[in-house]
Amino acid sequence: MLARIEYALRETWASFRRNLTLTLAAVLTSAIALLLVGATFLIQRAFENLLVQWRGDVAMIVFVRSDASPEQVALIDSTLRAAPSVIDVDKLRYLDKAESYAEAQRIFAGDAVTLSLLTPETIPTQFKVVPLTPDTDLVRSLADQYRTLPGVEAVALAEDEFEVISTLSGFVRTVTLIMSLVLLVVAIGLIWNTIRTAMFARRREIEVMKLVGATNWFIRVPFMLEGLLQGLIGGVVSCAGVWALNSAWTSGVATFKPGTGISSLVVPAGYLSGVMVILLALGAVVGAIGSAIAASRFLDV
Repeated sequence: MLARIEYALRETWASFRRNLTLTLAAVLTSAIALLLVGATFLIQRAFENLLVQWRGDVAMIVFVRSDASPEQVALIDSTLRAAPSVIDVDKLRYLDKAESYAEAQRIFAGDAVTLSLLTPETIPTQFKVVPLTPDTDLVRSLADQYRTLPGVEAVALAEDEFEVISTLSGFVRTVTLIMSLVLLVVAIGLIWNTIRTAMFARRREIEVMKLVGATNWFIRVPFMLEGLLQGLIGGVVSCAGVWALNSAWTSGVATFKPGTGISSLVVPAGYLSGVMVILLALGAVVGAIGSAIAASRFLDV
């Protein structure tokens, strides 16, 4: 068993050296394609951060002062529920201090100044309001009424920011995803061509191996391993690129004036780590697909 593993690794390395130019082209194409895939994930998460507070068809948020009394909170709640023909009272949600702070940590992930000013004790709580009517003028008139209630700090409307952000998010995500898919197909083709070339260069050796009784899988494994490693190396390079891109963006956002809303576009490190794992797995899959097709198609040389 150890001898077979050693043979597979030795032959894989030898094939890498023999087809260095094609290998580099396949690795770089895979890396660029996977980088675009990673960027698509990051862009989607960044725009989701901007829209996180408007999920679930929320069109209005009533912010309650952190020092509001329980009576004032109850008054705001009863006032909201007093308009069942306009507001979906079944979907009315109240976020307490802990829930509001957790949401703020995501929204202001890249704005350390603003986030440092917020604590679970001082952050405003909020009511998430889902209207039953598409009449924006009616919703705005209700918002004007709610702003005068005791304990209300502010009222925000989704229409002021949702349409532009969601449209831009969809466009950027679609473009980057299509580009990444096209490049992934190109990467599979390059890996396929690299393995095909390697097998053609060793066609005499493969004939001899088959004559002395070597199985098809014994011959295929080094070539399949070569393709898998090409995709995996491309994944590693793309991970480095995604990390550098995200670090540069995070550092750049830190220079913006606090309160501009740009800080919401920062992606947390935990999510970035998950994206890197996906890129490594996807790179290995791309390499395995390209090499498996070539190894099966061109074994009889």
